[in-house]
Amino acid sequence: MSDDVTITDPARDEWRTYDEFAAGIDTYRLPNVDLDGTALTLTLDDGETLSLVFGPASGSVTWTGLGAAGTDPYDAVAVRDDVVFVNLPLVSREREALTVVYSMTTHRAAVIRSRIAAEAVEGTPQVGQEFWAATTDAGEPTGEIPGPSRDLIGKRNVYRYSPHHLYEHVYISSQRYAWQCLDGVQRGHGDMDLSTVWKFADGLYLFCFREFRIAVASVWLHDLGYQLMTTGIFLGLNGEGASEHSRGGGHIYPLGSVSYPDAQPV
Repeated sequence: MSDDVTITDPARDEWRTYDEFAAGIDTYRLPNVDLDGTALTLTLDDGETLSLVFGPASGSVTWTGLGAAGTDPYDAVAVRDDVVFVNLPLVSREREALTVVYSMTTHRAAVIRSRIAAEAVEGTPQVGQEFWAATTDAGEPTGEIPGPSRDLIGKRNVYRYSPHHLYEHVYISSQRYAWQCLDGVQRGHGDMDLSTVWKFADGLYLFCFREFRIAVASVWLHDLGYQLMTTGIFLGLNGEGASEHSRGGGHIYPLGSVSYPDAQPV
């Protein structure tokens, strides 16, 4: 891993915009898969449904649910043989994205909606996120229902997204994580931001963050099993103030973990 690292001086007084740090952050991402010609209906834990019909136009999905409908592009990755990560970088609804993770064996799913607020509010991330556990119409659901997890608290990992994107994460509590850039345009920068972790399956964790300093949020699916890969997306405002969608992905290198002997983080 160290052979790929390019050491540069930290630009402490120059905070990078979302589009600057996201450029190339999908270099080591897992390959896309084609879902054209398939359909999926999800029943969310609040009783609402989300219907996805992929195609007939290549790379498009017609969706209905969450009080809206549209036809938009989609991005899909098979993170495991039976688990698919699908993102809808919506063009029919500006400043919004829908992300779905589903299993073809347990027929469990999770749905995340990311939305950019119209105005920035001091002390609140401008990009918010909502979460639902769901089931699919492909079979009888089995196994554990996806939901909030404390399993990552105390863990420390390094994430290599490209030859010039290397980040460290420390999972502080059920609500926050700390990060720093070790290599890339953000080298020397770091912060502690709001985060949400859900366990999806054994070794598979949804990790979602919402930054305070710039308008960006992200959805990642960490495979902390044998594969040690992560697949994700970003939604945020670029340097010109326009909404922008980006993909991410790469390798996970665990550094270690700590356990708390008595008082526990929130």
